[in-house]
Amino acid sequence: MRRVAVTGIGLLSPLGDSAETVFEAARAVRSALHHLEAPFAQRLVAPLAASVAFDGAAYLEPPKLRMLDRVGQFAIVAANRALDDARHAALDGLREHAGVFVGTGMGGSQTSDDGYRTLYGENSDRIKPYTVLAGMHNAPAAWIAIEHSLRGPNLTYSTACSSSAVAIGEAWLRLGHGDLDLAIAGGAEAPLSFGSLKAWEALHTLASIDVADPSASCKPFAKNRSGMVLGEGAAMLVLEPWDAALERGAPIHGEVLGYGLVTDAGHITRPSVDGQAAAMRAALKSAAIDAAEIDAINAHGTGTQANDSVETAAIKAVFGARAAAIPVSATKALHGHLLGAAGALECVLALLSMRHSTALPTMHLELPDPACDLDYVPNAARSGVAIRTMLSNSFAFGGTNAVLALRAAEPLRPSR
Repeated sequence: MRRVAVTGIGLLSPLGDSAETVFEAARAVRSALHHLEAPFAQRLVAPLAASVAFDGAAYLEPPKLRMLDRVGQFAIVAANRALDDARHAALDGLREHAGVFVGTGMGGSQTSDDGYRTLYGENSDRIKPYTVLAGMHNAPAAWIAIEHSLRGPNLTYSTACSSSAVAIGEAWLRLGHGDLDLAIAGGAEAPLSFGSLKAWEALHTLASIDVADPSASCKPFAKNRSGMVLGEGAAMLVLEPWDAALERGAPIHGEVLGYGLVTDAGHITRPSVDGQAAAMRAALKSAAIDAAEIDAINAHGTGTQANDSVETAAIKAVFGARAAAIPVSATKALHGHLLGAAGALECVLALLSMRHSTALPTMHLELPDPACDLDYVPNAARSGVAIRTMLSNSFAFGGTNAVLALRAAEPLRPSR
């Protein structure tokens, strides 16, 4: 396997639209969770969201904009930013061997909602002509390839909340085996349409509003946790062989070391300790590292009753007595749950944590849960922490558990 470097990061997220802005917001514990301002908000039990201030018209010309759902707009802009960050604007000689790997759980949610409103709500047959093209799950990946004439594999993964972690892991495999010379990998999600929010509400997985502070409504690993808050956005990475990145003097944000992918195969929504532990062990094995080398973990940490206690037990199963000494961060308390894009955003935050030697906090953890008794870095970032190697966990409805093993960047060395 060739080593694989992360040379570009592109973001549109509730915490900000650049890597440093997002990291500083997380380190300074600025929550992006808020009361949802929308015409339908009064019809929601708990109108909460983590949204992105974004107008696609500022980035995309009108003919293209008409064919794009919000999720596709997010994806294109984030991918463009990642390529710019990687200093790969020209892509000379790479297009035939460059792939796009995108995860999304809900696809074109707003487009579907608009179509159903026209058809059923207005009793009209005048569906927009681009409804299929904007709403299909593979539209974001397809448009990224079209935008940059990338002719390698163009793949979309829809494994619910692990979608973008799977996309990054699958891209890593192709690059590591020498099948590709470049990949854009990550996720995009825009699930804040009325129909989507009502559907999630019906599952009883969304957080109730914290009356004292709505921005503190998501409380991962706390005894009084009540669920997750949905967010939107996109996070894209540029991945390329380590040696190629060194040769061209590219910025290196970190390294993808390995990838574990395991299916619970037990229940469509109920997580399992065995499945989550197996995914972490698989990531360690693929990275050819020992559990003792893991310095920190970015937890899936949704704030739901079921997930947080199961994830705690799974970490203990993998790391044994040492589990209590590993900082575990659950950043969804600040940026919300981006569903199919969550794994990519949290991968970025893990890379930045290592670069800045900082364990990011798990916020709103005022009431400890006896069943969740690890070091969650409660309520404040912890600086000066030597973090060389991390795991980033992504677990999903449907049982697809994906874990990325990541390593901090090394100083660039002159090419020979």
